[in-house]
Amino acid sequence: MWCRIKRFFKDSETIFWARLQAVAGAVAVTVTFVDPSVLQPVIPSEWFPWLLVANGLMTEYLRRRREPDL
Repeated sequence: MWCRIKRFFKDSETIFWARLQAVAGAVAVTVTFVDPSVLQPVIPSEWFPWLLVANGLMTEYLRRRREPDL
C-alpha cells in the first residue's frame, strides 16, 4: 500500500504538499461558501500572514530535501 501511495505522488514530498494544499483549499472554499463565519474561529485573521510564511518555509524545506539526482 505504501508503494501505491508513493507512486501516486511520484515519490515527491513537494507534490504531496501541493495536493494536500489543493484539497484543503477546496474544502475551505466549500465551507466558506456555505457559511463564511465557520473558519473565523479556526484561523484568526492575525495568524493568516504567519500561516503563509510557514507554508512557504515548509515548501522550501521539502524542495531542498529532495534527492538532487532525481
